[in-house]
Amino acid sequence: MNGVALPKNLYFRRSYFLPGLFIFLFCTGNVLTGAAQSGKTPAEDAAAIQKVMAAQSEAWNRGSIDDFMKGYWKNDSLLFIGQSGISYGYMNALNNYKKNYSDADKMGKLFFTLLKINKLSPDYCFVIGKWFLKRKAGDVGGIYTLLFRKIDGRWVIVADHTS
Repeated sequence: MNGVALPKNLYFRRSYFLPGLFIFLFCTGNVLTGAAQSGKTPAEDAAAIQKVMAAQSEAWNRGSIDDFMKGYWKNDSLLFIGQSGISYGYMNALNNYKKNYSDADKMGKLFFTLLKINKLSPDYCFVIGKWFLKRKAGDVGGIYTLLFRKIDGRWVIVADHTS
């Protein structure tokens, strides 16, 4: 063999290549066909997420932070990343919203522009968009990334990074 020494366990490595490949393809196929198993297409899930965000915008524009928060996971593990850093918990997020947007002038009118909804699995979607507040206290806006999770048949935000 031209003086080249092959590792003694080369056959061992090759013997697991094909079974490993089949296992990988099987698992990948299960993830990719998850939409069929959940009974929802990516378009149906995107429409459901858009509905959640439209309800949030409507609630905000009515001045109801409590109703706006219905789009979030009501759990201590809710993750929010904003100008003040990282915070956890539904009640913490609710209290921060109420503190920072204490009246109609500070709340203004909320507009969302969805840029992308990417279905990661049957139970997770990643959302990117823009937000804008038209208000008497001065207009503000920015970008958001949201992680939605389907819990008990309902899409809710489990992580929110807004800047």
